[in-house]
Amino acid sequence: DSGEIDFAYSIPNVGRFRVNVFRQRGSVSMVLRKLRFGGPSFEEVGLPDAVRKIADEHRGLILVTGPTGSGKTTTLAAMIDYINKTKPVHIVTVEDPIEVLHKDEMASINQREIGNDTMDFLVALRAALRQDPDVILIGEMRDTETVRAAIAAAETGHLVMSTLHTVDATETINRVIDFFPPYQQKQVRLALAGTLRGIICQRLVPTVDGGRVPGLEILINNGRVAERISDPDKTHEIKDVIQDGAFYGMVTFDQSLLKLVQEGKVTVEDAFQAVSNRHDFELAMQQAGLPLPV
Repeated sequence: DSGEIDFAYSIPNVGRFRVNVFRQRGSVSMVLRKLRFGGPSFEEVGLPDAVRKIADEHRGLILVTGPTGSGKTTTLAAMIDYINKTKPVHIVTVEDPIEVLHKDEMASINQREIGNDTMDFLVALRAALRQDPDVILIGEMRDTETVRAAIAAAETGHLVMSTLHTVDATETINRVIDFFPPYQQKQVRLALAGTLRGIICQRLVPTVDGGRVPGLEILINNGRVAERISDPDKTHEIKDVIQDGAFYGMVTFDQSLLKLVQEGKVTVEDAFQAVSNRHDFELAMQQAGLPLPV
């Protein structure tokens, strides 16, 4: 009745496709995108070693964020693929739809699809806790109860991964808090400060060879970050902590974009289209001895 539907479909001996069917001008149109079997490597996606370190966590909450089409699913698939190849753990994923099919390697993986295998994310997440998982992937946190259950799962010793449609780490933290009514937010802040392991925010940027590479903001939780999550009056300072957190693997979008320009992967013009703060980026470019766009 909505006029569109989104799903995944497998054709034997051909492949698996992400399908979007929609009405237009009284007829029906369809767009198909071929999906892959097995996740990509971190190197294929262009993810730094900091993401590998986040994926090496044994418990806690990991969030991958960005607008629609920014590569969140691909990043999560790379993390699951890495864990699958390196750890003898039980992974349960809940996806809508399943886009990347994983084959058991060192890990045992169960992939559940909304609509076909389970009713919704919350029902599946609660059920997953009875399935003895070590790692739980929730395709998206869309409501308060799913967020609450994800944090609770992280608190009880599971590694929980999920996504949000937020543009940077500070907005991500505020979005998680804002899912809850004011009288619960202090408790949620403390829980998030204790369980959060990392936030990976991304925007896809065109590369000089016609591909795309993620520009990243990476937050790694430490004492300074946890203090600013816990205190609503200090949360806005998180960006400054990221700016100074290179030792821990943290990076801002603009630092990430500058590195991509220096490596010759992205043009100056395309980098300027994606920056968070144009003035600060111009200063960083000048300090690095790089030319500014005309």
